[in-house]
Amino acid sequence: MADAVALARIHAACFSVPRPWNAAEIADLLRQPHNFLLSDTAGFLIGSALLGEAELLTLAVDPGHRRQGIGARLIAGFLDEASARGAERIFLEVAADNAAAIALYRRAGFTDAGRRRGYYHRADGSAIDALVLSRPG
Repeated sequence: MADAVALARIHAACFSVPRPWNAAEIADLLRQPHNFLLSDTAGFLIGSALLGEAELLTLAVDPGHRRQGIGARLIAGFLDEASARGAERIFLEVAADNAAAIALYRRAGFTDAGRRRGYYHRADGSAIDALVLSRPG
């Protein structure tokens, strides 16, 4: 298993909304048999596949290594793994103001499936909608 502390460090560098996951939370996720990790030296993705559906739980690429194709490679690997695990439909959610991530997901074939109003909360108390995106498996 990858070092959960190192993964948590990357996650913390990438997220404030939603809040970053700590090492214990990441380790707990990775112990679940339906969850899986794809990693690169500067980023990682945690996905889940169960009963014909897959979900991209998180994608984090170290800010100093972005725009190098790491995220796109991780998503391609995720789509392959989800398909190998029998996913017919793939979902993810993303903060509605995360334009870079939304563009990356759209390039991978994800389209709008819904919106969760006020789903994420900033430290100042303001809320951000979550977009739910999906694509065939």
